[in-house]
Amino acid sequence: MAASRLSQDPHRVREAREKNLETAIGREVREVRKARGMTVADLADATGLSVGMLSKIENGVTSSSLTTLQVLSSALSVPITSFFRRFEERREAVHVKSGEALEADRAGTRAGHQYRLLGHLGANNSGVVVEPYLITLDEESDIFPTFQHDGVELLYILEGEFRYRHGDQQFKLKPGDSLFFDADAPHGPDELTKRPIRYLSVISYPQSSQQ
Repeated sequence: MAASRLSQDPHRVREAREKNLETAIGREVREVRKARGMTVADLADATGLSVGMLSKIENGVTSSSLTTLQVLSSALSVPITSFFRRFEERREAVHVKSGEALEADRAGTRAGHQYRLLGHLGANNSGVVVEPYLITLDEESDIFPTFQHDGVELLYILEGEFRYRHGDQQFKLKPGDSLFFDADAPHGPDELTKRPIRYLSVISYPQSSQQ
């Protein structure tokens, strides 16, 4: 596959985030006010808020009501959501120790495919759900080329050899190979050449598709 330039920079450092909501709002109000060339007194005149109250807001020592934020939003000509830009929301991480992956029940399990879920995050800001599995096919496993679901899927082969079908295409897979595809087309292993077979399967789909 020819190398291509990806648009996302994984090494980009985001600006520092505030862990305290009041401080985050205050810093943003101050920066926007200064960018508009306004003094605290100017903003007080434009909003009807006192200079003392604005000073408390900008220094993060008081909680602003929604009404106050709406007034500031109007006076500074910015969307109200921009005041929360610096706030650091909780980001989740799931650590699964060796041997502790959860055995999952998916359609392929009836063909003797062992699925171990390596982690799961609920609703998150990315807008997508990602399900990483370690799949094992042994001597009792059968072929099952009729998986079909929302999203995209990535396979990475760790052990064994097999033939995998995607739509009307077939791929011979061995350790070190990967296969990335649209999961809405029928797919799955249709020939188990060398067992045991172990591979990683990472499925991703929009949160709106989650039942």
